Amino acid sequence: MKLSINVEFLWLAVGFLGQFLFFLRFFFQWLASEKKKESIIPVCFWYFSISGGLLLLFYAIYRRDPVFILGQSTGVFIYARNLYLISRKKDNEGIRS
Repeated sequence: MKLSINVEFLWLAVGFLGQFLFFLRFFFQWLASEKKKESIIPVCFWYFSISGGLLLLFYAIYRRDPVFILGQSTGVFIYARNLYLISRKKDNEGIRS
């Protein structure tokens, strides 16, 4: 019985950590925008998005919540795609230099 309580606590911690990472993406986006005085999306936004999204996806799978699973899995795909495009752009800029 003690093991199941610890497992539940661990999964709650995963869910809360995912939510916290999701919060951080908006926090750092806001800071970067305030600093530049225009709306920008820093690369860390996508890293926080994908890490928070993955943790929330794992949590949703554990909870067997199909709505949450669908929402997070599509988000994770978009975050990964944006990081890939950013990486590809940096690689192309390095070749041109």
